This record gives sequence, C-alpha cells and structure tokens, in this order.
Amino acid sequence: MRIVVATHGHCFDGLASATLFSFLARAVESNQALFRYRACAYGPGQQHPTPELFDGELNALLDFQYSPTPKLTWYFDHHVTAFPDVSARLDFEANANSGRYFLDPTAGSCAKVLGRVITSQFGLALGQLTSLVEHADRIDTARYESATDAIDRSTPISRLVALVERHGDDSFLQRWVPRLLVEPVDVVANDPEILRDFSQIDREQQTFFAHVRDRAETRGAVVYADLTDRVHATLAKFVTYALYPKSTYSVVLGRIPGAARLSVGYNPWSGHTRRHNLGELCQSHGGGGHPVVGGVAFPDNALDRARSVALSLVQVLAEG
Repeated sequence: MRIVVATHGHCFDGLASATLFSFLARAVESNQALFRYRACAYGPGQQHPTPELFDGELNALLDFQYSPTPKLTWYFDHHVTAFPDVSARLDFEANANSGRYFLDPTAGSCAKVLGRVITSQFGLALGQLTSLVEHADRIDTARYESATDAIDRSTPISRLVALVERHGDDSFLQRWVPRLLVEPVDVVANDPEILRDFSQIDREQQTFFAHVRDRAETRGAVVYADLTDRVHATLAKFVTYALYPKSTYSVVLGRIPGAARLSVGYNPWSGHTRRHNLGELCQSHGGGGHPVVGGVAFPDNALDRARSVALSLVQVLAEG
C-alpha cells in the first residue's frame, strides 16, 4: 500500500506529525505500507496540498490548512485558521464522522493531537515516540524559560529544529522520518550529520540576528523590523523578544528566496496580556496561524503590499 503523507514543511511539528502518523498508519492500515512524504508550505511557488499531490492509495494531510478533496483519507490539525472559507469547514464537517479527521484548535501542536488520538482512540502505546510529542509541543507552544533560551542553539534538539526549519523539504522528510520511527528523537538529534549540517545554518542565523539588531525599532507595544533590503535563507524566530524583552508583540517582514514573509508574534515573556488573536489577524490578510503567532506570505514582487499589511498590523497592535 502506498500512502502519501503531506505535512507542514520546514517545521518541527510537521516532521513530528509525519512520524506519528506513519506509526499509526502502520498499525491500523498496513505494516507493509510505503510512505511518500510531501512538505507543504504557504508561500508563493511552494508546494500546496492540491488534489494532484494526493496520488497514494491513502492520503494524509497534517498540521496544515484543510484542503477539500475526495482523495484525502486522513486529516490532523490544531490551527484556529484551519479553514480558508466556509465551504472548507462544511467539507470537513461532512467527513468528521469517518473517525479519520481530527481538529483541535486548543492543542498546542499537531503532534499532541496525533499522540492523543493514537493512545485514546486506537489504544496504541507511543513508546519512544512520547518524547517526540513532548518536544514538538514544547517547541510549537514556545514553552521556553526566556527568549534567550528560545534562540539558544547549543543543544542537539535545538540544532535539529534549526535543520528542519532550513531544509525540511520532501527529501529531508524521506530521510529522517524513518529514523525517528525506530530511534528516540534525542538519539537522532545527536547524529554527526546534523551537527555537521548545522554549522552553515549557525552562520546564517548569526547574520540574521545582526540584521534584526540593526533594523528593529519599537512602536508602542510592538517591535517592528523591515528586513526586506536583503534575502535570508530562513527567518529565525524569537530574536526580537531577546533584543526587546518588554515588547508585547513582534512584527517582522523579511525576504526568503522567491517570497516575502510577514511574521507576527506575541512575546510570552513580556509580562503583558495578549489582547489579539494573531492567527485571525493574519488570516484577514490571506495568512493564518495560532492566537499567539501568525504569518502571511507574499510574492517577492509584492513588497509594497507586504509592507502595507505589516504597518497596518503594527498600528493595530501598537496599543498593546
């Protein structure tokens, strides 16, 4: 049996979810299943979960906005912006009784949703995958002691996270998901290959941190950074909170190859109350996310529009 697993690419929760679903599918579908992993993203020119993507005998979509298609067999997500429109919500609801469609916007991670379904609905023991769920949930909910802790890359897990965010495409998932199915994530994270590949990412992130330091400015409760004067391989998280620990929100507009990306976040270490649902704010501009973090992607030739959206969100959030 050939199973296509489409998941949020360049995301640790997406990687963890693909691993957990593969474990479930082997147990309840076929222990001889052949998996094909597809990394989906929201940006222009990136891979989206179109019907053509789902060419397996069974098809799963994980940690990503719902995509109505009769080819979809399994669905797991936790985003409050899971549905792009009313028709998508109605299609999901029509399939919800199948026992294979799961959405919990209160869960901190998609891995958490999968872990709960695997144990409570299917009665399977997670075993060594328990630590994978725990790491994914901690990372996706930013349960760090401080912003400085969040950007630290001295631990094996943090280096694996950086590697996923930089290289988490189809081939990366095809390489590492099988390893995570048979080895604890802490063992995989200590692989010499990860340490070797991280060295380049570390240099890229140090350049990014310096760029944020040069360009960031405070506007009321917001730290705003327009980084569109250069292209970065990836846009690292939490840097603005480390530089401005008392800021309530962060709005960062940056460029990656072929696209512009707007990232909006709430600083959980600020000591201030969050008064806005950032995922819904971003959804109103074509993006999405969670209450505490959201994003919008734009074509690289739409920088003026991206900047206009960024500044409008700064204005909304500036009063706290």
